[in-house]
Amino acid sequence: MNEIGEKLREARESHGVSIEEAAEDLKIRPSQLKNLEEGNIKEFKDIFYVKFFVRDYAKYLGLDGDKLLDDFNEFLFDYTSRIPLDKIKEAKENKKIEKKEVKKIASPYTMPQKKNFFLSPKIIYVIIALIIIIIGYLVVSSFKSDDFIDGNTVYQYNI
Repeated sequence: MNEIGEKLREARESHGVSIEEAAEDLKIRPSQLKNLEEGNIKEFKDIFYVKFFVRDYAKYLGLDGDKLLDDFNEFLFDYTSRIPLDKIKEAKENKKIEKKEVKKIASPYTMPQKKNFFLSPKIIYVIIALIIIIIGYLVVSSFKSDDFIDGNTVYQYNI
């Protein structure tokens, strides 16, 4: 990382740009640019952002941003491959413990919503219409016969 930072510093100085000017143009804090040039990777919270800082800073200075990004990725591979497996396992276990300790806060916005049984109004109207049709059919079919029985007397009407 020191070689990358040295290339960035040399390019900045050759263009006559101060760290403050570059930081203002790139919308990055001057301390971040200074840490990039000095190779202080531990000063950054997330490596993901460092990659973008390196690429953007290199492009700003007229350097090949992709080439420097490749150099940074090689450095990152070498850096992470030196981490012992025990420390990686320990970090995973610590992360699991932290997840267990975190209590979920119940909020109407974060709680999963229960799905209620809901019929749309169109379906309700169709069901009501079917019931009315069935009742109407039964009423009409009961009066449709020509024979009306009243006790023992049978009346016939021809219409």
